[in-house]
Amino acid sequence: MRHVLITGSAGFLGSHLVLHHVAKGDRVYGVDNYSSSKPLAQHHRKIIKESGDKYLFSVADISNPEFPRLFKEIPLDIVYNFACPASPPRYQSIPVETTMTCVAGTRNVLSVARYKTVVVHASTSEVYGDPNVSPQPESYRGCVNPYGPRSCYDEGKRAAEALCYDYRNKHGIDARLVRIFNTYGPHMDLEDGRVVTNFIAQAMRGSPLTVYGDGSQTRSFCYVDDLIRGITALAELPENPGTPINVGNPNEFTIKQLALKVQSIFGSQLDNRPLPVDDPLQRCPDISLAKKILGWEPRVSLDEGLPRTIEYFKDMQSTL
Repeated sequence: MRHVLITGSAGFLGSHLVLHHVAKGDRVYGVDNYSSSKPLAQHHRKIIKESGDKYLFSVADISNPEFPRLFKEIPLDIVYNFACPASPPRYQSIPVETTMTCVAGTRNVLSVARYKTVVVHASTSEVYGDPNVSPQPESYRGCVNPYGPRSCYDEGKRAAEALCYDYRNKHGIDARLVRIFNTYGPHMDLEDGRVVTNFIAQAMRGSPLTVYGDGSQTRSFCYVDDLIRGITALAELPENPGTPINVGNPNEFTIKQLALKVQSIFGSQLDNRPLPVDDPLQRCPDISLAKKILGWEPRVSLDEGLPRTIEYFKDMQSTL
């Protein structure tokens, strides 16, 4: 039995990591301050109820200077740092807190690691900004606006990567970086403001699907089961790869194509609106390193994963 700490464990990806490690028989310590997740979210309440003493959850803020004391005496084998709002409406509503979670929070999390503790830090494709290279390899340094509404998240995550680099090279902490591209699936908050959930929520209400611009901007959509396989493969590597690793689905879709897929299921209308500030026009991962180092690539297509996700939200709605 290993001791695993997961920050942001009540949220979308954190909760799936909890399920993965509980199923493996590990002792999981979860923390969340509910800044971007809901205290009464059904998926998390179910996990707490069914996991018993395998999952010990605390309400805590990783940016609090007292945070490291919570785990001072626990011999942690793996730490997943997944505590940060990823939804643009959420992090733009709490920009200072988002930046401090990325910087002070990441420093606190790194400080609880000891010799042989593996730290997997959730970075993001947002470090590439609005790229002029596609698909984006890990060597691409990005095109990011440091002074704008998305900067708290984009630059916060870039600063967190720098901290992971410095803690690894100066302090010998085994910090590993996964750059996560657009992910969707069960446990998402239907009102989190990201495109997949936006379309599903609007369609379930019978509202038109909001398409920003002409819908020609592209994204790649990775189903959550695939993403968790990639993240945990990084944690299980015998040695630190010494580089961030992209994890995402390289099959690129325009936003309009996604809208039409949802429209084909629900019969929704489309509603075009102006593009938000600094919204990237293209986002697609080069996963060559993930294939080579992790032996990973996605298995679930959008045509498979989207109906699964819609059914999850329909089931959730029927239990309310």
